Amino acid sequence: MHMRLLFASAVFLTFVASQFFWFRQIGAATARLIPPASGRRWLAALGLAVYLLLFVYNFGWFARSPEPTNLTLGVALLRVPFLWWLLSSLSGFLAIAALYLLDHLGRAAYAAYASLFLPSNPGHHPLISPTRRRFLKGVAVAAGATPFVASAYGFLYERLDVETTHQRINLRRLPKAFDGFRLAQLSDIHIGPFMSSAEIRKYVAMVNQLKPDLVALTGDFLTWDRSTEAAVVEALRGLKAPYGIFGCLGNHERWSYAEDSITKLFAAQGVKILRLERAALESGGERLNLIGVDFQTHTRFGPPGDGMVPRYLEGVEPLLLPDTVNILLSHNPNTFDHAAELGIDLSLAGHTHGGQITLEFISPNLSPGRLITPYVRGWFQKGESQLYVNRGIGTIAVPMRIGSPPEITLYELKRA
Repeated sequence: MHMRLLFASAVFLTFVASQFFWFRQIGAATARLIPPASGRRWLAALGLAVYLLLFVYNFGWFARSPEPTNLTLGVALLRVPFLWWLLSSLSGFLAIAALYLLDHLGRAAYAAYASLFLPSNPGHHPLISPTRRRFLKGVAVAAGATPFVASAYGFLYERLDVETTHQRINLRRLPKAFDGFRLAQLSDIHIGPFMSSAEIRKYVAMVNQLKPDLVALTGDFLTWDRSTEAAVVEALRGLKAPYGIFGCLGNHERWSYAEDSITKLFAAQGVKILRLERAALESGGERLNLIGVDFQTHTRFGPPGDGMVPRYLEGVEPLLLPDTVNILLSHNPNTFDHAAELGIDLSLAGHTHGGQITLEFISPNLSPGRLITPYVRGWFQKGESQLYVNRGIGTIAVPMRIGSPPEITLYELKRA
């Protein structure tokens, strides 16, 4: 508890420092461009007032009002620019701070080296030469500006650039009748102003064009507002597959107290949400066993009653069918370790958004998803058990994706 409080305090203080830093930069630029007689103080006061109003709009009473399921003019004008500013200003500040920290460490190291090994020459110090300082200033400007450009790209392009991943899954126990079985997965939809009903229906059409035999929905249909559940169920009702549409629930259904109600709404549309349940898929006298569980976690990072369990997949063992391919739908990929111990052949998960804003193309460790799981995205294997973590199609916190485009996955099951 104390560590979480210290971490939250550090994040808050860093954010405050970043805002003061950029305010000073904007003030200095304004002083150079606008003469003193033009009322710079009034302009600064107006800018601060707009900032505070936007802050209250996004995090105050208005933020708790019912969430629209389409991109309204108010959201486009008042929320999008502010969220873009918050992420970009914090990231740019951290980049500049890291750059100047490295510069000061380098200068200190050089000074120590020079005092020990170089002849005394106070007029010569290559690390504080005018040319180098101009170069460093240029690099700092580029480092500070890059997050602003990247965030705009993440909102305007990559957030909408959905990819269809074709993943072959070899299963030793797969019956001949299911050889070539096609299973499509949608995850982490997060209906809201940045994932509208119309956009969801577009993804539904994309899934149907893949002609899957079965569709799996792996949770987080909404975000915080329970009143959006009817809209997301209505948007998903167009999914078609001969073996049916099945799903499990995510942490946001639990946090918004929508688990029971959204399960009933899906059932009315012929979609079966598996909540510690199984469903047998039969063909030619042979079968697959499909299992679904609610969100489970060992890490407390949400509201009270957030899915904390003493042991993952408690109660799943009686649902397993021996000598049969068992497929698990579990929103949290952290259940995979125990799923492998139980001999579950294939686990399908989501939850991480693939990191959503990640620099994994530089290093696998540069992903926020690794704060909660080693299974951030893609395919994993333990023994004969396999896991695939879908990147999802929606977003959380900020409506942007960088290095992790949205994903629809189509699996083809093959006899190993």
